[in-house]
Parts: sequence; structure tokens; C-alpha cells
Amino acid sequence: MFWSFIGILLFSVLVTVTLSEFLIPRLKRFGITGKDVNKEGRPEVAEMGGLAIVAGFTAGVLLAIMLNTFNGLGFNITYVLAALVTIHAMGFIGIVDDLLDIPQMVKAFLPLAAAVPLVAVSAAGSTAMTIPFVGSVDLGILYIVVLIPMGIAVSSNLTNMLAGFNGMEAGMGSVMMLVMALLAFMHGSNEMLVLFLPMLGALLGFLRNNWYPARVFPGDVGNLTIGAVLASGVIIGNMESAGALIMILYVADFFIKAYNKFPSSKWWGELKEGKLYPLEGKVRGFAQLVMKFSGGISERNLTLVFIGMQILVGLVVFLLYA
Repeated sequence: MFWSFIGILLFSVLVTVTLSEFLIPRLKRFGITGKDVNKEGRPEVAEMGGLAIVAGFTAGVLLAIMLNTFNGLGFNITYVLAALVTIHAMGFIGIVDDLLDIPQMVKAFLPLAAAVPLVAVSAAGSTAMTIPFVGSVDLGILYIVVLIPMGIAVSSNLTNMLAGFNGMEAGMGSVMMLVMALLAFMHGSNEMLVLFLPMLGALLGFLRNNWYPARVFPGDVGNLTIGAVLASGVIIGNMESAGALIMILYVADFFIKAYNKFPSSKWWGELKEGKLYPLEGKVRGFAQLVMKFSGGISERNLTLVFIGMQILVGLVVFLLYA
């Protein structure tokens, strides 16, 4: 079974790397690009590379389903398929947003509809949520009709907000998926594993071209999918509180941006002699807060700081739930 999971991880890496190489020149050819606002001259970079993330993730899950059928991998296929439908719905929302720019208010609530498959299977399953130092708390119908849709909506929107710097989304997402995959393995939840391992592989494969200097951006299709996978996995694995805690950095970014009325621009850095500083000297998000307190920081190091902080958060979550 161990080698089956390793195979799923590596297959997701391979599919994502291969498809990324295929997509990058074609995305640029058709003008699906975005400006790298933190670089000199703001070069055009291929956008919507998250399509490769979704494909790599899906390939890994499909391999897991095949192994479950023919090799007895052993997991509840109903829960996994329900999660897959929800995740693909979020990916579709991301594609539409990348192409047509959905209004922020609409985009915030669309994930509620995407959560319907998970609501359906949870109605026939457990409605309890495990809270550290408290234990299992049964929330009944509130869990099904409120917490599940809100979990999908909040998680996907948060991972779409703390973004925009080379390697940040995929790097932080990889750490979260690794920690949650380890917890899933320790708790014997194969349903969580067959979601988190393929996503881990997809993000690691995507980093090859997304790391500084990035050749491709994930776009909303990639960022929304990261949050959707995390939320879907912890819901079917009954580790919702762990999923909430591991996103604490994203929550901090949310409150900073909420204080600034959710700026749609000027969230990036002002480049001076290779370092980024808060644009106009104003902190509008968590990334600009790090720029300010560091007295200027390179984009590469900024990403490393956030990945480092995510590793620390992941260690705390692991110790609490292992």
C-alpha cells in the first residue's frame, strides 16, 4: 500500500510537469498572460497554469481509484468522488474568473454551490467535528448546511488572496498538503490521502516552472483549487479544525486586507535595487507587512519567508493532531 501511494504522488508530479511544458508556450501564443508586477519592466508571463495543477491532481486521484478497484487500495470511493466533483467545480469557477473576471462578491459565494456534493454525502455520514483539547462535537444539521459550504468557500477564497508572488501559492500549498497527508497516514484515512498526495505531487511539479523567476502563474484556477482540495480533504476525513489551523497565515492576510477594504490593486511591491517595498509605503496585505518589517526583501526571499512560516504552522498542527 505504501508504494501505491508513492506511485500516486510521483504520477501527479509527472503529469503536471509534462502538461506545464505543453501549456506554457500555448498560453503565451493565445495571449493568456499576466504581468509579473514585481519584476523590472513587468514582463508578460503565461497565466492559468493551474490547469496543469488540476490535471496532475486529477490524474493522481484517478490512479488511486484504479488501484482501489484492481489492487484493493481501500477507501470510500463515494466520498472521494464527491470531493472530486466539488474540487472540479471550483476549478471551473477559477477558469471562468481567469477569462471573464467574475465580480469579487459573486466569486465569494459561488463556492457555496460547489459544495453541494460534499453536503449530500455528509448528510448520510458523520456530522461531528473533532476539536483539540475538547474532543468530538456533534453539530448536527448546522454542520451539513452551514459549515461544509462555508468551509469550501472560505478556504478557496483565502488561498486565492495570499498570492501573486513567484512560488508562494504552490510552495505554501505543498507544505499544507504534506502535513495533512502525514496526518491522514497516521490516522489511517485513505480518503484524505488520495486527495492530499495527488495535490502535493501536482504542486511540486508546478513549482518547477513557477519558482522565481516564474515562467507560469497558477491563476485563479490553481489558487481556488488548492483551497478546495484542503477543505474537501479535511471534511471527508473529519479533521476540519486541523484544516482551519493550518490556514492561520491566510486568515491573518484576510484581516489585513479586510482592514484595507480588500484592495484589488497595489498589493504588490515596489522594486528598488532588487528588493520589494510596500507600494506607496502602505501595508495592504501580509506580504507588504513582511516587506515593511524586513526593510525591503527580494521576491525570492519573501516567498521563502512565507514557506518557512507555513512550515512552522504545519509543525504545530502536526504536533496537535498526530
